[in-house]
Amino acid sequence: MKHWIIHQPGAPADLAQGDGDVPAPGAGEARIRVLACGINFADLLMLKGTYQSTPPFPFAPGAEVCGIVDAVGEGGDTGLIGARIVAYCGHGGLAEYAIAPLAACAIVPDALDPVTAAAIPIAYGSSELALARRARLAPGEWLLVGGAGGGVGLTAVEIGARMGAKVFALARGADKGAAARAMGAAHVLDPSDIDLSGYALRDAIFERTGGARMDVIVDPVGGDLSRAMMRTTAFEARVLPLGFASGDVPSFKANHLLVKNVDVIGFWWGDYFPKAPGVVGESLARLLDRAAAGEIRPLVSDVIPFDRAPEALELLAGRRATGKVVVDL
Repeated sequence: MKHWIIHQPGAPADLAQGDGDVPAPGAGEARIRVLACGINFADLLMLKGTYQSTPPFPFAPGAEVCGIVDAVGEGGDTGLIGARIVAYCGHGGLAEYAIAPLAACAIVPDALDPVTAAAIPIAYGSSELALARRARLAPGEWLLVGGAGGGVGLTAVEIGARMGAKVFALARGADKGAAARAMGAAHVLDPSDIDLSGYALRDAIFERTGGARMDVIVDPVGGDLSRAMMRTTAFEARVLPLGFASGDVPSFKANHLLVKNVDVIGFWWGDYFPKAPGVVGESLARLLDRAAAGEIRPLVSDVIPFDRAPEALELLAGRRATGKVVVDL
């Protein structure tokens, strides 16, 4: 089979296309003939060797796929063979065949095409469980979303708005701001020209909200933006660090959390498959059904052919993607 692999820590340009053996599924696993592979910021961290679950080198990146079940391992349901599914495989998705745990697979409704389906698992799955299960977002609350033009940020805007929150989106550039507004953001602000070291971001947000503070903050960026967003928190606010696209992992002062009664809530979507597979499986099925019914609208901004897969990762590395990037096989 053809696959894209990286041999040592590096960048998208270090990916090499090669030929490898078609993998055999183990017990509790499915082998998937890949139709499309969603690209995420975590893939860039894996290339660098800095992600919390980076596999041993060499490996093929690509954590989420849509494809056809080609085979199942010992004890698996052979009735799934031939089914079209989405799956969280962790890595290995940028290949003609990939392996995923059966517990991390969900049937794709006929109404969804493979590219759209591949855009759903990580971004939408993270946003739904983070906001509903971990943050307990309630209708009428204020939700502040950093990095709102990216894959996870944009889905957090859409899911939050559907849950009845008043969404304030931070998105860099007119295109990303327009996408956030189209997904349901009540207010959009470009933080590019704001001094994040002081209170300028807080004041700009309060000016637009009439002084209302943020009940929930979704932060996939980290760094200076994370510290600036913390200055907007309301009493008993919940802050969810979902990633560190800036490369700067923020720290939180315990005395600030204490005096403001603020919760910082950890959330890593991938850890739910081994520890609470029923929770994430139900969420995935629900999201796929909603997408098929048109109730959620995944924004796939860039579809890259398999032979040019490194370009998909370059788009994320350069922050040039508005919404989701998917590699089409």
